[in-house]
Amino acid sequence: MSAIPDDRLAKRNALILSGAQAFGGASPAIVVSLGGLVGQTLAPAPQYATLPVSLINLGLALGTIPAAMVMRRAGRRTGYILGSATGVAAGCVAAAGIASASFALFCLGTFMAGFWGSYTQSYRFAATDTASEAFKPRAISWVMAGGLAGGVIGPQIIIWTRDVLVTAPFAAAFLGQAALALLTLVVVSFLRPAPVASAVKPGGRPLGEIVSQPRFVVAVVTGLVSYGLMTFLMTAAPLAMIGCGHSVGDAALGIQWHILAMFGPSFFTGRLIARFGKERITALGLVLIAAGAVMGLTGLDLVHFWGALILLGIGWNFGFIGATALVTDCYRPEERNKVQAANDFLVFGSVAVASFSSGSLLNSGGWLLVNSLVFPPIAVALGLLAWQTHRRAAALSA
Repeated sequence: MSAIPDDRLAKRNALILSGAQAFGGASPAIVVSLGGLVGQTLAPAPQYATLPVSLINLGLALGTIPAAMVMRRAGRRTGYILGSATGVAAGCVAAAGIASASFALFCLGTFMAGFWGSYTQSYRFAATDTASEAFKPRAISWVMAGGLAGGVIGPQIIIWTRDVLVTAPFAAAFLGQAALALLTLVVVSFLRPAPVASAVKPGGRPLGEIVSQPRFVVAVVTGLVSYGLMTFLMTAAPLAMIGCGHSVGDAALGIQWHILAMFGPSFFTGRLIARFGKERITALGLVLIAAGAVMGLTGLDLVHFWGALILLGIGWNFGFIGATALVTDCYRPEERNKVQAANDFLVFGSVAVASFSSGSLLNSGGWLLVNSLVFPPIAVALGLLAWQTHRRAAALSA
């Protein structure tokens, strides 16, 4: 698709946001790979080992609405600069927590990293602010390509820095996270977006009326199941790998392959949705997440862990992007901001719950129990999708 002349600014912004996504997208990989391992060393009890990973997700959920408000009032660029500054502080606080053997301080750092993540999550939307309808899919793809780079950068920082500070293992990785946030701050300062407020129209239905729609409920449930279960398994996987005798490097590379699988299919997921429909691709994603759990149940070798994480990543991509597309059917243009914020708050709130429960369940029941618990939510989500499909078909035939 060739861009029209007015898309020159959109292309420029998409490239900038792609670079920002590469640096900002590396942060969760660092926290997910190391948060549980550091937690095992610093936490007062084993069941709290994954609390730092849970807190990045809690920070992301709690930061979604404030971030949207900041960007609505001050614009995307100012919001992203503020978010990146928070990321710099987050990495420094987490490193200080490790150096001082303070579990509370380390947890504060990962929680702050979640607030940074609440800004980076909106990069894909910001890329479409100045884009024509024809260029929007490409703009989103460029940002997703940055996510691929982030999936490589994060684990590599862990590998490069893990032995730098012998007296404070892994602290250097979180200083690397702070450096990435500083680079992100520099990159987003070149952004020239359209003012967010100018795109907002007054009016629209009350939020309660919108979120009570059956189709919105189905969209949110499938989104939170896709993202929640992905986080549930991903949070436990590094600890489970270490517990089964695999190395820290193996765990980091497993997360790297997982993140690549999360973002890699994005270049053709939209085409699959256009051809087969939102419900079918969302359902396929849920089935692939279940397949990842099956892979996790079949063995404890590295191939089982990595295979499960790869299937989990691809399933998340289809399930979450499909669910996001379902959400877009539920609102009018003037209702977009509040409905997107409500959806993200619900989804990332469930992600935080999944992270909180993952560590304690892994500690009490092991990796096999964690995988076994995936199937009931998948069954519920697939049932709702089937009901929604039948309901739509009946409406069309009436």
